[in-house]
Amino acid sequence: MIPVDKVREIISKHELLESKLSSDKIDKKNFAKISKEYSDLNEILVNAKQYLSYDGALSDIEKILNDPRSDQEIKDLAKIEIEDLKKKKIVNEKKLKLFLLPKDDADRKNAIIEIRAGTGGLEASLFAADLFKMYEKISNKKKWSLEIISISKSEADGLKEVIATIKGKNIYSLLKFESGVHRVQRVPDTETQGRVHTSAATVAVLPEAEEVDVKIDDNDLRIDVFRSSGPGGQSVNTTDSAVRITHLPTGIVVSQQDEKSQIRNKEKGLKILRSRIYEFERKKLEDARSKDRKNKIGTGDRSERIRTYNFPQGRVTDHRINLTLHKLEDFLEGEIFDEMIDSLNLHAQDEELRSLEK
Repeated sequence: MIPVDKVREIISKHELLESKLSSDKIDKKNFAKISKEYSDLNEILVNAKQYLSYDGALSDIEKILNDPRSDQEIKDLAKIEIEDLKKKKIVNEKKLKLFLLPKDDADRKNAIIEIRAGTGGLEASLFAADLFKMYEKISNKKKWSLEIISISKSEADGLKEVIATIKGKNIYSLLKFESGVHRVQRVPDTETQGRVHTSAATVAVLPEAEEVDVKIDDNDLRIDVFRSSGPGGQSVNTTDSAVRITHLPTGIVVSQQDEKSQIRNKEKGLKILRSRIYEFERKKLEDARSKDRKNKIGTGDRSERIRTYNFPQGRVTDHRINLTLHKLEDFLEGEIFDEMIDSLNLHAQDEELRSLEK
């Protein structure tokens, strides 16, 4: 049950913002912010007004039912209408509760995705490459922009690590549940006995932070430069172009050596550092708001095992919501990624709604 006062607040705020937007005295600096807030309220306004009307409508129909002068046919129709109104009210109430849930500002941001080979040697690096290809295909299908920030390859076209930015509408909200350990079970090409091996890769998804989100004091940084090296220690550059940046207050360390220019490596390193600091601060706030994080769909902790890709059985299983899709190849091609993401988002919303009702 949503307090009537909260629903009335939505309608009152919408009227106030409408008045501000139509005024000649509106502050141009705040125009975009007010317009966005007004647009968000517009989407839920009809639901708010309908919600307030249900109790009155139900009361009117119940009077008909309780009136001894009403004939049976009218009463039967009234009973059907009451059930219909109750169902509509439940749907309407859920929409309002979702709207009233605390908003995560990061959901609207672009994302930085980091994929690293975990346990399993060469097979783990090959799986890390497969995961990156999957996100590339998803990005292409959705017309997202994917740009590699840094990449470290292994033999046989595997990946030790890759960091990339993915840009588009509300990207972080769509990819944030990918953070964690992804496990693969399959027979490696090098396996002569046909045995199934298990290996893993970690994925971390961070909201891309802008300079306005995180202010970094130069005095809080220690910057070390060193010579870049390729696979097997092979020298990539004869100058000290690689950069290691340490953020002293948090202890977060970022290394960057893909570019031949020290300046470019520093720029890329600071971009990653800014997003990691932003995520670090977000996690602190979230932990303060929710002491019992185990009830959530996922903590975003990269040590949490979230998904298994089982090739012999042709399935992908998400352990957080116990969802199994027997279309592994389609999933890796990015064809049914939405089915997984929609299920994760719905589950997360249901958990948030339950927490509101406690």
